[in-house]
Amino acid sequence: MEIINQYLSIVIVVICVVVGYVWKSSTSFANKYIPLVVALLGLILAIANAYANSQPITLDVIAMGLVSGLASTGLHQFVTRVFEKMDSLEVK
Repeated sequence: MEIINQYLSIVIVVICVVVGYVWKSSTSFANKYIPLVVALLGLILAIANAYANSQPITLDVIAMGLVSGLASTGLHQFVTRVFEKMDSLEVK
């Protein structure tokens, strides 16, 4: 569990989910670029957070940003599939 906390920032994941959702629903760019956009956004946010807290920019900070950004894509897909599955179930 500690390794998850080390390489995943919930705040960055939430920000990236929101940006990815807005990107998907409001732009005409291809959806295939969303993982790249949120990975880069996660990286930028992690570096900015480290800088704001006077921490060094290490490979761990870079990994946390990239993993958190990409995790937002996985989270979005998971939630989407769960709601699709719930919609397809018939209540009898």
